[in-house]
Order: sequence, then C-alpha cells, then structure tokens
Amino acid sequence: MVKTMIYWFRNDLRLHDNPALHYACQQVDYLLPVYWLNTAQHQNTIWGFVRQGQHRQVFLSQALQDLSQQLSDIDSQLTVLVSDTITALTKFIEDYQVDEIVCEEIAAPEEQAQVDYLRSLGVKVTCIWQSSLYAPTQLPFDIVQLPTVFSQFRQKIEKARCQVVAPIETPRVLPPLPPNSPQKTPFTALDNVSAQLDSRSAFPYFFSKCHGGERHALAFAQAYFASLLPQHYKQTRNGLIGLDYSSKLSPWLATGALSVRYVYQLLKLHEQQHGANDSTYWLWFELLWRDYFRFLHLRYGKQLYRKSGLGHASIAPFNAANFSQWQTGTTGHSWIDAGMRELAATGYLSNRMRQNVASYWLNELQGNWQAGAAWFESMLLDYDVYSNQGNWLYLAGIGTDPRGQRWFNPQKQAQQYDPQGGYQALWGQA
Repeated sequence: MVKTMIYWFRNDLRLHDNPALHYACQQVDYLLPVYWLNTAQHQNTIWGFVRQGQHRQVFLSQALQDLSQQLSDIDSQLTVLVSDTITALTKFIEDYQVDEIVCEEIAAPEEQAQVDYLRSLGVKVTCIWQSSLYAPTQLPFDIVQLPTVFSQFRQKIEKARCQVVAPIETPRVLPPLPPNSPQKTPFTALDNVSAQLDSRSAFPYFFSKCHGGERHALAFAQAYFASLLPQHYKQTRNGLIGLDYSSKLSPWLATGALSVRYVYQLLKLHEQQHGANDSTYWLWFELLWRDYFRFLHLRYGKQLYRKSGLGHASIAPFNAANFSQWQTGTTGHSWIDAGMRELAATGYLSNRMRQNVASYWLNELQGNWQAGAAWFESMLLDYDVYSNQGNWLYLAGIGTDPRGQRWFNPQKQAQQYDPQGGYQALWGQA
C-alpha cells in the first residue's frame, strides 16, 4: 500500500541529527516536508505588544529560507503554510491524501494542544522527542522523580555517567514528493518582515555568519569549537559587548537549526584537541540546564503556566506605567536601561543582563512575572519556551528551587560587570 506522510517541522529546522525526520523517511513512499507559520504569533498579547517581534520574525525567515534551499538541493521541497490556525494542516492532509504526520514532540501546553486538536479530528500524529542532550529514557530515574533542585539533577547525571547518543547523519535524499504535490517554489523572505539593523549588537544576525538557518549554524559552531574561545568560556561568559564573550549558539539551538547533540560532539572533539578544563565543563553544565528545563515540562506540564507557578503566592498586579519604563529602558537606572535598550534594538541580551533586568522588573518594580516573560518571548532571538518559562519561574521564586525569589543588586552588579561604564555608555541612547 502506498503511504504518504507529512513531516511537520516545528522547532527543529534542520536536516542533521533529526531523529523524527529519519523515522519518517523509513516509513513512507512519499514525504511532504511542511512548516506551519502561525500568524497568530504576530498579533498583540494582552499586554499590548506583539507576541513574536520583528527580530524573531527575521531570524525565523532566514532559517526557513535555508531549510527550503537545502530541501530543494536534494529534490524535495518545503511547503510553508501561512495561517493563524492549525486547520491549514488539516486542509493539506485532505488535499494530498496524507496518512500520517510525524513531528518532534514539544512538551509545552500550547504545542501539545495543537497535536491534541489534530488527533481529535482523527489525524494520526507521531511525535518524537529530540530536543535535549539526554533522552528522557536515559535518565537514571523516572521523570516523576526528577529532582527539584538543578544541582541534585546534575549530580545524579554525573554519578550515573549518562552518555550522549551520537548525532544522526544528514540524509542525502528524502522520499519523493507525491505526484500531485504542490508546484516547486522555493521559500522566500516573508513580506513585511524586517528589522532595523544596529551595529552595536552582540549577535548581529543581519551579518551572513550569524544568519538564521542550519548551514550558518553549523559553520559558526564548527568555527567556535575550532578556536580557543571555549578554553576561556567560564572567564568570559559574563561579558557584555561583542560576539566572542559567549558561544552565541543559543539562537540556532532555539529554532532547532542546530542540534544540541552535535554541539556536544564538537565540544568533546575540542577537549580531545585542546584539553578539558573548567570552561569546557561549564559549556556542558549550561547545556544540562537547558535539558533540565525541558524535563521540568515533562514532569509538571501545565502547572508551570499557572499564575502562581509551582508556588502559592499571589501574583503581582500589572502596572502599565512601570512596565513601559522597563520595556523602553527609561527607568532612570542606567545599568538596567542599557540592557533593555540592547534587547529592544537587537533581539539579544547576555545571560548576565537577562538576570539583572528580570530581577529589576520583579523586585525593584514589583512587576508581574508573566508580563516580563512575555516581553522576552517577543524580543529574544533565542526564545525557547522551556528555558524562558523555567528561568522566569526560577527568578520569581515559584519554580522548583526552594530558595525563593532571586534578587540581583543592580548597583553592585553594574560595578562588578561594567566597572568602567563602557556598556552603559554604549547603550546610553536607544
């Protein structure tokens, strides 16, 4: 029996190390690669700003262009369905007599609801987990026994000597498109998607080397680990200006243009060639944090999206005036304002500054954590549903960590990390 399948690209915009795509290729006679571009993301949130900002839209458009070209090179095609509802997929299923959809599994409520809706219509959907360094089945405990403190989770992983599975090779060919498939037309940049370029950016995605998309991601990651920068990562990771103070791999990891297992493979090769030290360990340490936030979603699901998170405290009311000052970098605190201006102008912000501006919103301005998380979702090129939710809950003190809300003294932080005021001077004007 002839079988036709859709491969639904979600946050896995790559061909290398894509187990779900590999599975799909083994199952069918005809394969239709599809991406659903959810235009509802371009509508305003309840706080009055667009859910997916222009920086994210441009970076995603770059990634889709790259994926489209790669598929075209192996005689396939990416069909981008532009719609504000997932029913665009159901119509595609009917038009091309699709038997099954295969996609990556995303353990966040909204993404799970999309799959549940398709299944409620009788569509067969197979979801495969593939976004973490370690698979849930590799953990030395059941997911319901996931430690509530990251350090305990890390210690259990290290004690069990969990091994990262080697990446899957990039397919040289995909199953053919069905005879009645859409006419081949390569994806082009989306209309009305543009962002003002700012040369001060620490991640200049408008330069070719930082473009969204798998081929740029692979080239950048390979160059990074071929250099000596990983040897000094722990000392430089709290930098604020320039491209080299951190790995800058997170934007590609967020869209799935880069596999985390491939990053780990490059890290191990770097250690073989240049030696392992505290800095290379710290790179793994932060990849493990990324895993932990994913496993928290498998463990707690929708509970992580309650106003009170996993805690019981009442949520702070939303203060529009305070939020506007924070959002636009006009609070009057030059350290915080510099960070917020960088975020708005470039779609990127160092990890150090993310913690500082989030702490300022939560503590000094007594802000609503959900509004802050939504602003990060709108702005950040490397927005990741797992890490964004996990980090905001952690800082607000309503995640799993029992130590409560985290406070960063802005005066002390500015003195420690920007003692000469260079960062504040750089972003002194919007």
